[in-house]
Formats: sequence, structure tokens, C-alpha cells
Amino acid sequence: MDKILVIATFNPHKLTEISAILPGLGAGLRALSSFPGAVPAEEDGETLEANAVKKAAAAARATGLPALADDTGLEVDALGGAPGVRSARYAGEGCSYADNNARLLAALAGLPPERRLARFACVTALALPSGEVRTSRGTLEGRITAAPRGANGFGYDPLFEVGAGPRTLAEFSEAEKNAVSHRAAALRGLLPALLELFPAA
Repeated sequence: MDKILVIATFNPHKLTEISAILPGLGAGLRALSSFPGAVPAEEDGETLEANAVKKAAAAARATGLPALADDTGLEVDALGGAPGVRSARYAGEGCSYADNNARLLAALAGLPPERRLARFACVTALALPSGEVRTSRGTLEGRITAAPRGANGFGYDPLFEVGAGPRTLAEFSEAEKNAVSHRAAALRGLLPALLELFPAA
């Protein structure tokens, strides 16, 4: 078997982040977007887990290789857990990170810091061409700021103050973020299975 792990994404930010979190894996990581004719699976599941499993399984079937996918959501307590599974499309189909951030800030306008509690949740799924799938979940607690801060990261990172603060994820270095992030926690949960498939060189 080729020592390739397909990352079921068309998002270059995710590929970069996952590559940094899994540096010791004895496999080359390739984005699904690098496979001719590959198309992203529709993220129409009702849960993060359903979307992650669907994306990983579809990528494994399409490529004949082990595939790793994730789905991530921002859960804001004051919004009943929204945007949740619709985090990437919170401001509508085809929206930008800035659009999503603007909608979130508008939804929380006027709320004090103690009413802006939130968490990032991430579910990762590892699918094999045989149909076997394993999943893992990670979370990161924090709160939503009143205005964006920081230039690193992507998505909601400039609005997400980690723990009790004072920094947002966008004010963390890549190494600092990868030590605490929800995606890193979810990926670490799959590390034993990944190392079985791809022993470190």
C-alpha cells in the first residue's frame, strides 16, 4: 500500500494545520483536491460526526487510500449552540470568513462577556477503503470577543478568546494553537490508529 494519507479537504488552511499537528506520521499527506476528478462530499449531515464520516468515507472510496476528514463547529451558548454544524455557512452559501464573523458579532451585539461563552468542537474521522471508520472528538472552551483580534489562523479564530483570555486563537502562534486546539485534540485521539497504519519512519 502506498504510504499516502488523503486529507479529505479542499481547504489549504486545514491541510497546513493537519500537517503541522501530525509531523511524525510515516506517510505523505495529500489533499483530496490534488486528485484529478475528485469532488468534495456534500456536508449535509445533522452532526459534525456525520459530516466527518461522510467526507472521509467518500474520499477513501474515490482514491482507494486511507482518508482523514474533520468537521468543525463553533457552538455559542447564547445562540443555543449555533452556528454549530452550519458554522462554515453561517452567513449563507458561498460566504467568506469575514461574512460569518460579521453575522456572529451582530447576533451577539450588546451581550456582556459572561453571556458570550462558546466552544469549538471538532470531530475527525479516519476511513479505510475496506469501509472501516474510526472517529475522535476534541473541544476548546472560550468566549466570543466584541471585535476581531489577531492576524493568524482562519475562520472564527479572530473572535474566539481561548479560556479566560486574554488572547484570541488568531493571536496564538501556529505552534501554540496546535498545542491546544480542538482539531489537535481530535487528531490526537486518532493517533494510535494512524500509527498502526503508518508507523513513524
